[in-house]
Amino acid sequence: MLRSLYTWTIQLGQSRYALWLLALVAFVESSVFPIPPDALMIPMIIAAPRRAFLIAAIATVASVLGGMLGYYIGAALMDGVGARILDFYHATAQFESLKTAYNDQGIWAILIAGVTPFPYKVITILSGATHLNFALFMATSVFARALRFFVIAILLWKFGEPIKDFIEKRLGLVFVIALALLIGGFFLVRVIS
Repeated sequence: MLRSLYTWTIQLGQSRYALWLLALVAFVESSVFPIPPDALMIPMIIAAPRRAFLIAAIATVASVLGGMLGYYIGAALMDGVGARILDFYHATAQFESLKTAYNDQGIWAILIAGVTPFPYKVITILSGATHLNFALFMATSVFARALRFFVIAILLWKFGEPIKDFIEKRLGLVFVIALALLIGGFFLVRVIS
């Protein structure tokens, strides 16, 4: 099953709609979707290494635009529904304390979530909810997402064939590691919140 999914993803990465699909996945992952764009980006670069930097650029732009949507979700929902929920639980004071602490350290949260498997969408929504400075949010998001996607692109462009061989020979192990990183990111969210 993993082998056919891998083959399908490689074929998808070579289709004429691959870049559009990557842009869509990167956009929605930054605000609501649980699967990171790396799951599509990596096979796309393996399938077409000459397009590695274009693929990374599209993932970066779409992810940052999706982050803007996440920021808006946090800002718009917290002003209405979120405020009522905080009032109901008498948690407005605690939220204000979190807001101050987060806005003091938000740049680090964005950097960490933007580069690691930690779900970036959580940080985009929290940034909007706490009204983190939007220009700071955008600049840090662009830096973090570009760093993540371009490092992957550079490594696959430079060492693509050995990495492709490694993935193809150890597909089960690669899948388990990727799944563990994804679950670990969601676990971190639960522990932190």
